[in-house]
Parts: sequence; structure tokens; C-alpha cells
Amino acid sequence: MTKILVTGAHGFIGKAVVQKLRAQNFNVIAGVRCIDPAQSVTQFELGDLSSAADYTLALQGIDVVIHLAARAHIMHDTASDPLAEFRQVNTAGTLNLALQAEKAGVKRFIFISSIKVNGEMTVEGLPFQVELSAPPTDPYALSKYEAEHGLLSLAQSTDMQVVIIRPPLVYGPGVKANFASMIKWLAKGIPLPLGRVHNKRSLVALDNLVSFIILCITHPKAANETFLIADGEDVSTTQLLQKIAQTLNKKVLLLPVPVGLMRFIAQLIAKQDVTNRLFSSLQVDNSKARDLLGWRPVISMDEELRKIAESYTAHL
Repeated sequence: MTKILVTGAHGFIGKAVVQKLRAQNFNVIAGVRCIDPAQSVTQFELGDLSSAADYTLALQGIDVVIHLAARAHIMHDTASDPLAEFRQVNTAGTLNLALQAEKAGVKRFIFISSIKVNGEMTVEGLPFQVELSAPPTDPYALSKYEAEHGLLSLAQSTDMQVVIIRPPLVYGPGVKANFASMIKWLAKGIPLPLGRVHNKRSLVALDNLVSFIILCITHPKAANETFLIADGEDVSTTQLLQKIAQTLNKKVLLLPVPVGLMRFIAQLIAKQDVTNRLFSSLQVDNSKARDLLGWRPVISMDEELRKIAESYTAHL
């Protein structure tokens, strides 16, 4: 039986990966920062990822590592040197784990990177591809990019295979941050000035991302490849809000405020990052995952949004 170590197992994606792996009878070890006594799955305390940590015990008998743990993208980072902080965990910490995994005989190392490695926005109709025109400049994205390169170099010089996955925004039950805020606003019937946004955004449902990660555990053609993954149902911000409201059975009031006006106001109050996420396009070409591995989405956007709405309502 394949034995799998999942780092970041208590996180939004990690929990779903562990649950699905257990349902499919994989032997799963949950790599966590701190042990949770309430969890029934076998856990191993990894602590904070660093270049000095020793993972010898955690890696004993492991066939595949699914590496989700990371220092996440932080909206208002107060670190004096954000790039150094991101590199410490996302680059040095990842490569330390991977080097030890190779020495322990791990056959495949699956690294969950980020679409931010490609950039923050696309020209409509020209989705991101796996190949990059230039390295990213954002500290978080650069730390992931450097980890990717280190892992691919390790794969070239050893027998351990590497798989790199760059997802865009992931949504599903338990989603947090901006997506959770949108759900709360719509559930409360708060009017939003987002009725005239005609961008195109690629997202990936949690169920779809998990299905792809699990496919990459054993698929021979995934070895030493990089993939972009998305639902294949690109939507505008306006359309997404309408879909969420429909699943919540709420009437949505989206005011048709011109995007140009909102961008101008955002520039005055130094909120350009927010407007970029709301108004810019970010499209992903997932054809490599489909053509090379034969992957297909296991759930539609509407179905995943219904699961979110049911979870949100159940926790009120």
C-alpha cells in the first residue's frame, strides 16, 4: 500500500486531501505544525518548515510526499524583509524536505506551488501557460518559483520524481479570506458596486484540485512535469457573485458602477491590489493536465458553490 506524507494537513486543502486519500485506502501520515488530539489520522509534528529541520522519522517508509505547507501570501506583510521570510519557508524549507525525502527513498514529491508564479493578471483570451516569460517579482511568488527550480534540479540529478502544480484561487467548503467575505456580504444582502465587471477569472474547485493531486500520485506521465490546473469555467467577478447569491437563495444587488471610476478611487486610497483581483482577468490553460494525464474536472462550479452554501448555512 502506498504510504503518503501530506504536509500542511490541517490546512484548507490539506484536510480535503487527507480525507480523500483515506477514503481511497491510502496509508496517510498527516504532517502538521502541531498535533491535534481530536484528529483520528496518524499525525507527525513537523513544526515550522526550515532549512535546518530534521524529518528523518516522518519520512520513514514514505513513498510519496504531497507538500502543501507554506508561508502563505500575506496581504499586509509586516516583516522587515518579506522575501527573506518567504524564502526561509517556501524555498529553503521545501528543498530541505525534498533532499531528505530523496535520501529516505521517497519515489515522488508533489509540490503545490501557485499561479502567482506566472503573474497576477492576463490579457483576456491569452491564458497563462506553464512556460514563463520572466521570473516573478512578488516575494511570495518568487519564493515558490525558486523552490520549483530547486526541485526540478533535484529530479534531474536523482531518482526521485517531482510534480509541480500551480493552482489559481481554490474555493470549496471552509474557504477563507476574500472568498469567505464575499459569501458573508451576499448572505447579508449588502449591495455591492460590482454589477459591471466583465473580466475573466479561472478558479479551481477544491474537489477538482484534490482529484488532480491524487491522480499525480501514480500517473507515470506526471513525473517531472509542471501543471496549471483550473475548472475550465472562467467567470467574471459579477458572474461569480451572481452564482454565489443564487446558491444562497439570496437576491443580489450589484450596482452598475463603472470599473474605471472604482479603479480611480482605489488608486486614491492605495487599494490597487484589491481592484486588480476584482477587475483584472486571470485565465489559466489547463490543457496539459487534460491532454497529458487525461484529467477531467470531477465537479462543476455550480455544484461546488452549492456545497459551500450548504456548509455556510449549516454553521450559522
